Amino acid sequence: MASFGTSGTKLHILSVVVENKAGVLSRVASLFARRAFNIHSLAVAPTEDPALSRITMVVDVESAPLEQMVMQLDKLINVLSITELAPSEAVQRELLIVTVAADPAIRGQVIELVGVFEGRIVSVGLEAIMVSLEGAPDKLDDFENLLRPYGIVAIQRTGSIALPRLQ
Repeated sequence: MASFGTSGTKLHILSVVVENKAGVLSRVASLFARRAFNIHSLAVAPTEDPALSRITMVVDVESAPLEQMVMQLDKLINVLSITELAPSEAVQRELLIVTVAADPAIRGQVIELVGVFEGRIVSVGLEAIMVSLEGAPDKLDDFENLLRPYGIVAIQRTGSIALPRLQ
């Protein structure tokens, strides 16, 4: 059920359904901070039911056993369910927005790379372009690594969201 991050860390995906109330995310984050559990990425948004939110956490199980993380989460009153999503049994996506140096001499190379990865150019300046790309975390890692030689000016990734794959 584990996946491995780019640094070789063992990562697991937790999907946590919580009551959509003020302070719930803060309590979850505080619980992890107090126990020195490492959160690799975190995304949260309301579900199909506006009274509930889904928190998708990618956690580093080298910082603490997964079972301990789940037991501690389960003690929080606003947590309704916790599901571990195996990467092979889940659809996982991230969003990346990156500004990359691209003067006119190399701009065509960067645009071609964006096309290969099915990204979108969202803004163009004289010396740089801004690109948006959605996909599996590994795809975004590959794209980011190929852009580095051109010069990444700024980058932001959302963190993973995931749901179980349909059977």
